[in-house]
Amino acid sequence: MSNRVAAVDCGTNSIRLLIADVQPDGTLADVHREMRIVRLGQGVDATGAFAPEAIERTRVALADYAAAMREAKVDKVRMVATSATRDASNREDFFGMARELLGTVVPGAEAEVITGDEEARLSFSGAIGELAADEAPYVVVDLGGGSTELVFGDADGVRAAFSADIGCVRITERSMPGNPPTPDQLAAAREFAAERLAAAFAAVPVEQARTWVGVAGTMTTIAAVALELPEYDASKVHLSRLSLEQVHAVSDRLTALDHDQRAALGPVHPGRVDVIGGGALIVRVLADELSRRAGISELVVSEHDILDGIALSIA
Repeated sequence: MSNRVAAVDCGTNSIRLLIADVQPDGTLADVHREMRIVRLGQGVDATGAFAPEAIERTRVALADYAAAMREAKVDKVRMVATSATRDASNREDFFGMARELLGTVVPGAEAEVITGDEEARLSFSGAIGELAADEAPYVVVDLGGGSTELVFGDADGVRAAFSADIGCVRITERSMPGNPPTPDQLAAAREFAAERLAAAFAAVPVEQARTWVGVAGTMTTIAAVALELPEYDASKVHLSRLSLEQVHAVSDRLTALDHDQRAALGPVHPGRVDVIGGGALIVRVLADELSRRAGISELVVSEHDILDGIALSIA
């Protein structure tokens, strides 16, 4: 009997699809993995509502994903929507669209908003699957467009988690309008990031962590730039390790470049060009805090994250 599942993760910046076969041992074997930048959260921070064009971009991507799921004959699908959908006044425009498209794959399927806590647990289970047990406890950081989750735990599961109200889109729109940002804007953005992350560090005992794992597009893009890849290569990024010096160097470089210079970097997806500097600044603040609090001196970057966790949750 086939046991093929599909997971969709719709965040503030991107929408991603994983179609996978569940193996007898409970692990996943990828059939298809895809990411598109749709910027669903465009302007939500300022207006409190989804822009019609942002919903339309998301609809086009999800229609293609639904077609791929039907063609692959998936048995189960789960779609989760994160930070931006928690905040939008016209959220039913989004959920109605998703219900209609997912229903063509599995009758009754719909997008669900998950809490920051559930988001954290799904990210954690996806991220630590291939790490050695002696590297535990882990602190997994999922840096998205609108929120950043810090999750602490080990092979037995999550012990503490916190969803901080900051991400690469939010910090760019709010604090880094310059092209490139001015020194004053960068100082204000660092202060904003530190203030928003302080609650996470108060709630999550990172002092006990041995290994820092970074997941999602900002982290993987920073790794690709640090590795000086001519173009994005997931196989080289997955489980790569960056020293704090590399994190600092890439963050400083990305925040100093203007839009066209960032766009010229081979591994940076066109849809991330305008927000990767903000993401890199947040990563630098995280690196400095984790070094100070836990003596952590490197970042492990994983391609497996909440998308894998979603698929595992229905496997």
